[in-house]
Amino acid sequence: MEKNKVKLSICGSDYIISTEEDVKYMLELGDELDTRLGKIIRENPRISITQAAVLAALEYADAEKKAAQTAENLRSQIQEYLEDSARARTDAEISKREAERLSKELAAYRNK
Repeated sequence: MEKNKVKLSICGSDYIISTEEDVKYMLELGDELDTRLGKIIRENPRISITQAAVLAALEYADAEKKAAQTAENLRSQIQEYLEDSARARTDAEISKREAERLSKELAAYRNK
């Protein structure tokens, strides 16, 4: 895949990033990070950019971990739903066969 070079401006510093990601996507990430770091620094004027970056990294790591856990929970739920659906289909097929058998049995009794 082709590498793209993207210039990101974060907290007044420029960074050239080489990535396979879409340029627009990377610019959006850079803007998001710049905004988040700016907010952290405004809320905590005594911290350095490095400390703000660590706090932002922790926030993003926390969000990623929680999103991964949520995704895993959803996968488990979907698997349970699929298993329930398969059981319901099996039960429906058994009920259909039983209904057909009973219909034939009833028809046989009526013919006697």
